[in-house]
Amino acid sequence: MHRPSHLRRAQTEHFDVCIIGGGATGAGCALDAALRGLKVCLIEREDFAAQTSSKSTKLIHGGVRYLEQAFKRLDWEQFQLVRKGLWERKYLLQNAPHLTRPMALLTPCHSRFERLYFGVGLKLYDLLAGRHNLTPSRQLSTEEALRAIPTLKKESLRGAVQYYDGQLDDARFALALVRTAAQHGAVVLNHAEVQAFEASADGKLQTLIVRDLLDGQQATIRATVFVNATGPFADGIRQMANPAVPSRMRVSKGVHVILPKTVLNSETALLVPQTDDGRVMFVIPWKNHVLVGTTDTEADLGDDPALEQTEVDYLLGYVRRYLNSDVSAADVQSGFAGLRPLLQADPSTDTKTLVRDHEVEIDARSGLVSIMGGKWTTYRLMARDTIDACLRRMNAPPRPCTTETQLLVGAEGYTSEGWQELITRYGLPKDVAVHLWHRYGIEAEQVAALTKQQPAWANPLVENYPFLVAEVVFAVRHEMACTVSDVLSRRLGLEDLDWQATEAALPAAINLMAEQLDWSESQAHQAESDYRQRLFGIQERALFKQKSTA
Repeated sequence: MHRPSHLRRAQTEHFDVCIIGGGATGAGCALDAALRGLKVCLIEREDFAAQTSSKSTKLIHGGVRYLEQAFKRLDWEQFQLVRKGLWERKYLLQNAPHLTRPMALLTPCHSRFERLYFGVGLKLYDLLAGRHNLTPSRQLSTEEALRAIPTLKKESLRGAVQYYDGQLDDARFALALVRTAAQHGAVVLNHAEVQAFEASADGKLQTLIVRDLLDGQQATIRATVFVNATGPFADGIRQMANPAVPSRMRVSKGVHVILPKTVLNSETALLVPQTDDGRVMFVIPWKNHVLVGTTDTEADLGDDPALEQTEVDYLLGYVRRYLNSDVSAADVQSGFAGLRPLLQADPSTDTKTLVRDHEVEIDARSGLVSIMGGKWTTYRLMARDTIDACLRRMNAPPRPCTTETQLLVGAEGYTSEGWQELITRYGLPKDVAVHLWHRYGIEAEQVAALTKQQPAWANPLVENYPFLVAEVVFAVRHEMACTVSDVLSRRLGLEDLDWQATEAALPAAINLMAEQLDWSESQAHQAESDYRQRLFGIQERALFKQKSTA
């Protein structure tokens, strides 16, 4: 994806659909619309998946907690949401096998009643999945549970129930959606901030004024239909198009921390079935680390939700409760916080009880199409319903949605053992070959080929991790990475794994980006200073006593 050419097209062409928001939903809408033959422009204020869509628990699931709520309240909406998620889970796994995988999850039981309760509940989970089920749930003895997760606390353990859901690399999955849409003709543009709409005499939206945040220049985008897919920020766009509309969104905050692999010492995830405040929590293997999350608290809308020390302490407390680990804040290697978009309900309702379903709204005055609510697993359904609404808004005949079977970038011809060819052809170490294959799919060949162009690009970006220098080059040349955060946080995902390793990788990343993007010395210095300050700020807010490696 060549950003300057996409920017030129955005300013000179007329589009059927302009989508605002480059997270999972917006990217899904862009792909769906492009596959239906529509002329599409996608714009994102920051970077693709910079906000909510890269801050998830990395699960593809129907939602065990939603199922429990549905059962207790006989809530048909919750049952429907679980069923949708379980069916969609299969499509995410099949359309991007390099970025997803089935994953076993274990729910510990401490009484016969719990074994019966969770066992029956997860059999219902299997039943709702129907022919889309991955592997049937089953009950484990205490000994089997301890073999599955050796660090599980044995005291009072009375066996467990094991079931399967999916795991995804959320930031790269969203990027794959964007890039696949671009391959099918969509114009895509990150770091482009909405400034204003221009409307016709009858109030219908005609053009969108955006500001390129990289050079400060303004651009005008013309389209027949505008889609608001900005997640937690949807009300801002809705009220920009029509100041008279009431607010519809509430947001909740979820935080995650990253711990060493030894805390879990397993490829099976742990589901904590009940926290003191009524949530479920996960302890999940993630890229040779352990991811723990999430919280669910009412939040104010903001661009960069902070990871707070009290939230970290809350998560670590449950790790210590369920696992043989004396883990403390000193063991936290990284962490992140994100905002969930929730449709407005009774203000007295606790956010953790709200249904995570979605709604498509068409504003009668402006014609703005807004997709609100939802969750990662159902992004494809959200996109389908949104583009169906766009076609109705355009008075166009229906066109079938084909995203159910659309392979994403990197998936065409992918096989699970393809990484072996990278070792044979490029002499890469096994861990590097596996890493590239699971991150880029068949495009790993292109990344590996860069190491032959410049021998220095075959070097590790940072010690103790499989990231190559070549990946920074690939991110800039082919994945529209424009800032340090684009590269280290979302294209590589290093920031969300290890803050100290990210700091160590920063100088090399800056030098490579400066070379590829033709930055001046002062621009490179400013980019490094800004990023370092941001990284320190995250750690300071969470009160982690980590020493600088600079």
